[in-house]
Amino acid sequence: MPDPQSGVLPDGNAHATFMTLQLKPGAESASTVRRACSRVPFLTEEVRGEAEGAALFSVVAVGADAWDGVFGGKKPKLLRPFTALEDGPRKAPSTRADILVHIRSDRADLNFELARRVYAEFGEAASMVEEIHGFRYLDSRDLTGFVDGTENPTGDDRADVALVDGDDPGFTGGSYIALQRYIHDLPKWETVAVSEQEQIIGRTKADNIEFKSDEKAPYAHIKRVSIKEDGKSLELMRHSMPYGTAAEYGLYFIAYCGTPDNFDKMLERMIASDTDGPHDHLMDYTTAVTGASFFAPSLSFLESQAK
Repeated sequence: MPDPQSGVLPDGNAHATFMTLQLKPGAESASTVRRACSRVPFLTEEVRGEAEGAALFSVVAVGADAWDGVFGGKKPKLLRPFTALEDGPRKAPSTRADILVHIRSDRADLNFELARRVYAEFGEAASMVEEIHGFRYLDSRDLTGFVDGTENPTGDDRADVALVDGDDPGFTGGSYIALQRYIHDLPKWETVAVSEQEQIIGRTKADNIEFKSDEKAPYAHIKRVSIKEDGKSLELMRHSMPYGTAAEYGLYFIAYCGTPDNFDKMLERMIASDTDGPHDHLMDYTTAVTGASFFAPSLSFLESQAK
């Protein structure tokens, strides 16, 4: 299998930079963007080489609406725009972003240096949509105070979950990405008793012990996103991180998978109510303000685009 980009499989880091870009029209812009994408792995190695022992990783990915213009030819067979969802006050919007650059390491200064060099490669061909800086909070907790990412696959399962297999020749070793930026209403959340917070999440807050299936409330977050098909759990590789300032803060959700279907099914169960009423009650305390989907091709694919 072709090698995935460096940031797909390794465990999480202490710091991350997420840049989303919008492609400017024109064939010349597309050519510049194609070359810039192919340069991201090289620039990552360059900056890593300047800091001995640095665990610096990166991913560059392209959205469905930009793929033809940037790469042309065949497209990953399941690549599609992010589908907006809405049910009452709960919304998952679709927002424009053509390019994603995900940089992570245990040093914010290295992330900055790589982000600066990568952004310079795009020049006038693309404009910044937003740049978000994520950070590890306490012992890998979300700002709600609960440990995040406990359902991530481990060992060899990480590649099985995150990467496209041989069913889509030309794109093996790549990964579909879904991202959303959530803004948390922490003042509202903090009025809720810890016991009820635990019912909303589906596990204990202090020691991160998951409730037994029959003890979980029907509206618990981890019950809503736990889906089985043909006896097999649908999984994602999550690299989400808290972000923010004193004025605005939340979770930058980002997930990698060999298919976008798993995320779509989970998001629908988070946003939509069942016929008998329950929805994911965590959504009553956080609001998605962005939503975009991408495909991160393998290293060999990017190398083939270097012109």
